[in-house]
Amino acid sequence: MRKLRNIAIIAHVDHGKTTLVDKMIMQGNLLRDNEHTGGDLIMDNNDIERERGITILSKNVSVIYKDYKINIIDTPGHADFGGEVERVLNMCDGVILLVDAFEGTMPQTRFVLQKALALGKKPIVVINKVDKENCRPDVVNEQVFDLMFTLGATEEQLDYKTIYGSAKQGWMSHVVTERTDSICPLLDTIIDEIPEPEIVDGTVQMLVTSLEYSPYVGRIAVGKVTRGSLTAGQNVTLAKRDGTLVKTKIKDLMVFEGLGKAKSERVECGEICALVGIEGFEIGDTICDFTDPEPLPPIAIDEPTMSMLFTINNSPFFGKDGKYVTSRHIKERLDRELEKNLALRVEPGQNADSFVVYGRGVLHLSVLIETMRREGYELQVGQPKVITKEIEGIKCEPVEEMTVDCPDDCAGTVIELTTRRKGQLVNMESANERTRLEFIIPSRGIIGLRSTMITATAGEAIMTHRLKDFEPWMGDIENRSVGAIIASETGTAYAYSIDKLQDRGKFFISPMEQVYCGQVIGEHTRSNDITVNVTKAKQLTNMRASGSDEKTSIAPPVIFSLEEALEYIREDEYVEVTPKAIRLRKILLSEVDRKRASKE
Repeated sequence: MRKLRNIAIIAHVDHGKTTLVDKMIMQGNLLRDNEHTGGDLIMDNNDIERERGITILSKNVSVIYKDYKINIIDTPGHADFGGEVERVLNMCDGVILLVDAFEGTMPQTRFVLQKALALGKKPIVVINKVDKENCRPDVVNEQVFDLMFTLGATEEQLDYKTIYGSAKQGWMSHVVTERTDSICPLLDTIIDEIPEPEIVDGTVQMLVTSLEYSPYVGRIAVGKVTRGSLTAGQNVTLAKRDGTLVKTKIKDLMVFEGLGKAKSERVECGEICALVGIEGFEIGDTICDFTDPEPLPPIAIDEPTMSMLFTINNSPFFGKDGKYVTSRHIKERLDRELEKNLALRVEPGQNADSFVVYGRGVLHLSVLIETMRREGYELQVGQPKVITKEIEGIKCEPVEEMTVDCPDDCAGTVIELTTRRKGQLVNMESANERTRLEFIIPSRGIIGLRSTMITATAGEAIMTHRLKDFEPWMGDIENRSVGAIIASETGTAYAYSIDKLQDRGKFFISPMEQVYCGQVIGEHTRSNDITVNVTKAKQLTNMRASGSDEKTSIAPPVIFSLEEALEYIREDEYVEVTPKAIRLRKILLSEVDRKRASKE
């Protein structure tokens, strides 16, 4: 039996978790020399992860170092994917807490660290990015200690080792001023500090903490064997969350080796493995003995906080771009997503063509929509709505802790924008010409706030938030104050018409673009909606005179990303998403129908 260590890497978004795992993979010589992917992270293997630079799914790899096998779990840093982090912490015996040497401890650092300390995990603190200008590693180390103390860490947990370094440049050191040439000091510390998994004899127990999907073998259960051992072809009992017991059989056993998985005949206690052949399991179920089953306590999964309506695309342009356009296609795809995306719920909508999808936030749901769009689906999405609960007869809504980092001179603007949306300032501190503001704000207030804040601070503000709790309803929040410019005809938009209408507001379309009746093509300067015809071209005559044709100068259109579009729309609007386009439209395309609905 090889010496074993199981660790998870936890940190705030963008502090360098995935980069560090990549360097560990390099150190373990898992790649051939010709396999080094220039610039791209090995672990972020999904297109959306690479583009956005965030980790969405937690991933397992293992590295062999000095005869030790180290199982490493890379976790997402974004609060919308917090459900992923909680689960995987159950599989490891210790954590590496990564903190940016300049930013210090952030809300998500607090969130993940709290989870890890509560589970009794031993931390190793890595102060990353010490090569950055104006970094403050010593101050940050004190911050981490204070945070651990306030979160109620034990004496043993407070006696942690600190490592300094730069994951990007691939070096780690025990002393901040001494630069080394590799990350071996960190790997040595892992071997010295992290306890090896306990070997517990008895009947088998394994908690399903993660899940993978393969189109060939179906769902694969991933977890750590906490007692006994497993063998391929073994008969086991699947203990479900609701208490039912299902007799089943393991077809194949796999352990994580390098970046992939290798078949194994037997898995001992303490090892992280993947099981093939178990049907109908969910996260939090226990794999236990066939004759004498003893289930483990299930994992609690965070509740969703936001819902969106998904419906088929019924605009005049439907079916032009996508392969999958029917409600059956969308339903099958959502059912497939449910198998591996835990924090997601799907319920039937008001009619047969619509579904209400519940998730952890706008980002969580927009990643799903973006993935579907790339796979060739066409759909329409309604305005994001927060989920309210009734607690002791009082209407409650999700409230979040939000932290904003911005330059000193923008702090006033940020506070004003947030308080308009029922945000309350709870803490404010300034250092190195930047201010950190902490707010308590309802989840409704965050929808659409990011784009406004980035515009108001000229792109300087860094905004992060995480769910705090459900608290009593905080009253109405003012929403988009301007109306929409709506196309009245279907056809080609001409520069001549757009030029003449520029004084009415900003446009979202370019000349010669195809538009349809009822499409939202711009933002009105006033609060009411207006309907305009942009498909009118200039009437040409046979008279010619020099200077009679004035040149048109048209402002560039406003292009929305998917999140911005979802945050922008009102109740009576949809976002139409196709593989090639993102359009905004009114739910009722005809102006007569809209007027009739407004009178009712």
